[in-house]
Amino acid sequence: MPEALVIVDFQNDFTPGGALGVPEGDEITDRVNELAADDRFDVVVATRDWHPPDHRSFTEQGGIWPVHCVQETPGAELFPGLDQSHVDVIVDKGQPRDTEGYSGFQATTLEGVLRERRIDRITVVGLATDYCVKNTVLDARRLGFDVDVDSSAIRAVEVQPGDGDRAIDEMRAAGAHVS
Repeated sequence: MPEALVIVDFQNDFTPGGALGVPEGDEITDRVNELAADDRFDVVVATRDWHPPDHRSFTEQGGIWPVHCVQETPGAELFPGLDQSHVDVIVDKGQPRDTEGYSGFQATTLEGVLRERRIDRITVVGLATDYCVKNTVLDARRLGFDVDVDSSAIRAVEVQPGDGDRAIDEMRAAGAHVS
C-alpha cells in the first residue's frame, strides 16, 4: 500500500520565538526527521502556510491571528531543524486572501500529488494539532485516505485549554488512527 508522510506547517513562525509560536513546537524535530527518513514512505510532502501580506486571517484585516508566514519572509520558511533532504514536494497553502487555509488540501495541489503517486495512506505530523493538522486530517479522511497521526510529532497552539485533546478526539471520530 503506497504511503506518504505529510509534514504540516513546520515553519519558523510556528516554532517558539516565531510570530505565532506553538509551545514546544520545535520539540517535534527529531521525530519528524526520523519519519521523513523512513523508507516506508513513497513520498514526503511538507505543507507551508504561504500567506499574502493582506491575508484575512491577520488581525489587521479583521482576523484572529497575528501576521505570520507571509510569502517570501523568513518566518514562512520551513524550520531549519527539518532535514529537507528527505522532503520530495513542498505544497503552499493559505495563498488566497479570503480562505483560512488551515487544511493542506484547501486550494492546493496536495490531493493531486498524492493521487498521482497512487497514495492511499498518509501519516500526518506537524503544527498545529488544533488547526492545520486537524483540518488536513479531516479533509484527508473525507477524500478517502487512510490516515495515521503520530502524536509524538504534533503540538497544539491551545488558544483555549484542551483544544489539542479535542482536536485529537475529532480526528479519531473521523476515522484517523492516532498513535
